[in-house]
Amino acid sequence: MAELATIARPYAEALYQVAKKHDVKTWGQQLDALALVAQDADLRSFADNPKVTAEQVFVIMTAAAKQTLAPELQNFLRAVIDNGRLSALPAVVEQFHVLANAAAGVADAQIFSAYPIEPAQLADVVATLEKRFGRKLEAHVQLEPALIGGIRVVVGDEVLDTSVKARLDRMKVALTA
Repeated sequence: MAELATIARPYAEALYQVAKKHDVKTWGQQLDALALVAQDADLRSFADNPKVTAEQVFVIMTAAAKQTLAPELQNFLRAVIDNGRLSALPAVVEQFHVLANAAAGVADAQIFSAYPIEPAQLADVVATLEKRFGRKLEAHVQLEPALIGGIRVVVGDEVLDTSVKARLDRMKVALTA
């Protein structure tokens, strides 16, 4: 994992430097689409096939991303494919977002919830979490039914777990101690 981070860092920094001259948010959305496509195991095995050209991989990736990529992003994707770094693309995109969020004074908040959260509820939750963590948050919600109820929030290396599962685990420890 550290190796992917080491590979991804220079790509992410270069991407961010170019994106600052354009629209960072739009670039982030386009990169998210590319990262999603790059995570597909079938695509990666296709790209690793020695009979497949880099241009074929590029065409399939751009078609699967269903995004009109900026010319600079097209060049970036070609460089990633040519250098055999397709497996590092999700890590590059993740580090790109870290750089963009740091520049904007925002942190990513991964919210795990047992049930779907309505937009109005999410706004209230985010406002409360921003007070709790002391910074602006960009929330990403992921369903995790095993929590039974409540939420678990991960912001960087901080975790706030108010789920029913966590409470039950704490009760179990207290009763068995």
